[in-house]
Order: sequence, then C-alpha cells, then structure tokens
Amino acid sequence: MPLADAEKKSLLNIARLVVETYVRERRMPSVEVTQPALMEGHGAFVSLHKKSGLRGCVGKFDFDTPLYKTVAEMAVSAATQDSRFSPVTPNELGDITIEISALTPLKEVSDMSEIITGRHGIYIVKGFYRGVLLPQVAVELGLGREEFLDHTCLKAGLPLGAWKKDAKIYTFEAEIFKEE
Repeated sequence: MPLADAEKKSLLNIARLVVETYVRERRMPSVEVTQPALMEGHGAFVSLHKKSGLRGCVGKFDFDTPLYKTVAEMAVSAATQDSRFSPVTPNELGDITIEISALTPLKEVSDMSEIITGRHGIYIVKGFYRGVLLPQVAVELGLGREEFLDHTCLKAGLPLGAWKKDAKIYTFEAEIFKEE
C-alpha cells in the first residue's frame, strides 16, 4: 500500500498536531481526513526524535483501526507513554521531529533466511515476552540477520539467542517517512 506524498504529508501533519496539542493542553484535537487510503485499517509506529536521538517510539499492528487514527494514537503514546523516556514537555516540541512507519501485516517465518535486514522488521513472541524492532533499526545499527534477531530478543527482555528455540518470529515491512 504505497502512500502518495500528499497522504504522507497529511499523516505527518496529524501526528504533529496531536503531539503538540496533547503535550500543551492534555487533550486530543479532532482530526478529519478525506483521503480514502488514510481511512483504511492499518498498523503503524510513530517515532519521535530529538536532535539525532530517539525520544519515543510506540506502535501497534492493529489493522482494524483507520491509519490516520492509529497514527494519532501512537503519536500521543510516543510523546507521553514510552516507558523508556519521560513525557515530552512543551519546551521540547520545537526540537522534536516525527517519523511514521506504516506497516504491512505480520507474516510468521520458520526459516530465518527469509528475513531480509533493512527490508523486514521483526516481531518476536516467546511465552509472555514480546519485542519488535522496525526495519530501519538494522540499517541504523549495521546489524546482520542474527544480530537483528538477538537485538529483538533483548528488546523483548529475552537473552541473546532466545529466538533459536520455541519462539514465534514474524516479519513485516514498513513504509517509512518523516518530517524534514
């Protein structure tokens, strides 16, 4: 589902509006869209960056919610509920840039050679543990396939190599775009 440039711009504008409104006023603004592609059910992650560092990243694989609503919800969550960071403050808003990853559905893999680093993100499930890394993480960190799987295990709270036994591994792709 490639998005048109205008649709990407709309999603980035929605994310910016909801983050700024929620951080300043603690309320969700009303958002309306007319583009049919943004009303389709879709999973997404929203990443907030401050200077060159991550400032928040939250997403979901739910394909029942319209994409624009998922982006709005995940943008606010990235700004206020990512447990790795304190909530974004009004003073930081000018330094925050927004990146959106619109996701394809999850596909379970049994052969790790199916995973293409830089193209696929990974979602790993083992018992009560779950972890996900977006496709761009492998590129940003220069990870090979096994290193990417290991990093996803660490993100899930699992030891290195836990993906090798009794773990369910899913891949997905993402259309990634960000504010300039």
